[in-house]
Amino acid sequence: MKLSAKLEEAFNAQITLEFQASLVYRQLAIELELMDLPGMAAWLRHQADEEIVHANKFIDHVADRDGHPVIGATTAPKVTVTSVLDAFRSALAHEEKVSESIRNLYRTAEAEGDLDSRPLLNWFIEEQVEEEATVKEIVGRVTMINDDGPGLLRLDEELGARPASTTEAKRG
Repeated sequence: MKLSAKLEEAFNAQITLEFQASLVYRQLAIELELMDLPGMAAWLRHQADEEIVHANKFIDHVADRDGHPVIGATTAPKVTVTSVLDAFRSALAHEEKVSESIRNLYRTAEAEGDLDSRPLLNWFIEEQVEEEATVKEIVGRVTMINDDGPGLLRLDEELGARPASTTEAKRG
């Protein structure tokens, strides 16, 4: 079934948001690199790369449905980072924005009677629950550490050593 014009527009907006999310994560990685926290920066760079994978999944879906994928204009990320906590709170806020956008995309697909988009959107809803939970956990841990140098360095090491995400394994 071909995508409706309304749904194609909504998917294209999501594609752009995924690329924007990648830019946000990359900027946050830069900020933590400047704080000499290479593990956290690597974790954020991995997240930036994952957002590109997400954008490509949406692009493929639109193309597979005889639509025309379009990457809209993105803007330079506006993030103010004065601490590690600021960086991860910014990441969480952006994940929440992406989650809401995906839920709205799902609602649009439902209103358009587009059952063929349901599996992809269900996968993304599950992915966003996982992403938000992960970033919330990091925010909680950074809050507990409270700028304690040794604690931040331990968390930096841990985040830098993370294995491929469960999402990557699911794509297999």
